[in-house]
Amino acid sequence: MLTRRRLLLTLAALAAPAGRAAVSYPQVLPRALVFPQDFGAHPDFRTEWWYLTGWLGGPAQPLGFQVTFFRSRTDVDPANPSAFAAHQLVIAHAAIADPARGALLVDERIARAGFGLAETAVGDTDARLSGWSLRRDPATDIYHARIAARDFSLGFTASASAAPWLQGEAGLSHKGPEPLQASYYYSRPQLKVQAQLERNGQLQKLAGIAWLDHEWSSAALAADAAGWDWIGMNLDDGSALAAFQIRSGQAGRPPVQTYAALRAANGAVQLIPPAQLGFTPLRHWNSSRHRAAWPVAQRITIGTRVFETRPLMDDQELDSSLTTGAVYWEGASELLEGGRPVGRGYLEMTGYPEDTRFIL
Repeated sequence: MLTRRRLLLTLAALAAPAGRAAVSYPQVLPRALVFPQDFGAHPDFRTEWWYLTGWLGGPAQPLGFQVTFFRSRTDVDPANPSAFAAHQLVIAHAAIADPARGALLVDERIARAGFGLAETAVGDTDARLSGWSLRRDPATDIYHARIAARDFSLGFTASASAAPWLQGEAGLSHKGPEPLQASYYYSRPQLKVQAQLERNGQLQKLAGIAWLDHEWSSAALAADAAGWDWIGMNLDDGSALAAFQIRSGQAGRPPVQTYAALRAANGAVQLIPPAQLGFTPLRHWNSSRHRAAWPVAQRITIGTRVFETRPLMDDQELDSSLTTGAVYWEGASELLEGGRPVGRGYLEMTGYPEDTRFIL
């Protein structure tokens, strides 16, 4: 939920030295999402991301992967005509979770848009950054990705079999008590993946399943928001589960916002009343790098159903200090119900290192 959510964006480093002016960002108001137009970028909004996570390989040696492209509109004067003015930044993160290694393989990129090096296209998904790319083929509804990272190379296709799943109220997702604390948000769960992964000179051809989120907003989180816990889970029966809580920074206070929805294999969506959603930590992993205690295993109550998450490995902490300025836990996780595995996906957590700040 960069949710995928809403990470701190450190923009000053690449901003042009030209003069600045007050920048007006559009608000998130009720409207119908329109495709394929809304597959593409929305450059007037402050922050946007395309977030794709999944599992590769069989049960004996599974791997997790994350590929995320961010677009951020800066406060550089829109009237500045210079090609060097950083009106838009493009940021990308990529990670491989391999239990045999015990820690993530991670790489990240950041550049100002332009010069053919960094772009997020309007009209359909097409994000590019220094040789990394994520695009959707409009003829087939298949996503294509190429990531030439520092310690690995990943290329894959992710095939959709259903229309976009509009989260929240027909694609308008509330992130706080104020009406404008919201984002436009849709998901593409149950994506079928064919991938090629190269590490240490060894090439693997792998199949798997993935989840894509696309979200854009101009809003900040509520002042007392401390971070969030989010899951996107592909269930083995073809259904999908999305849920999040935005935690309050005040001890003992209920979450600032909660949300959960189940989409059946036939496309029917069940929204869960907020009072029937709960996140409960079951086990923590302590990060010595950032003095954070991450609840890497959680019990998640969804109405009458009780799920548990189990991490593929504990250390899935991602330090993006060089790009977004955030430290977050982005973890491939199994989903269990009644002690039995019923699905796979990702658990994302932010705000457990206390010095982290957020925007939508």
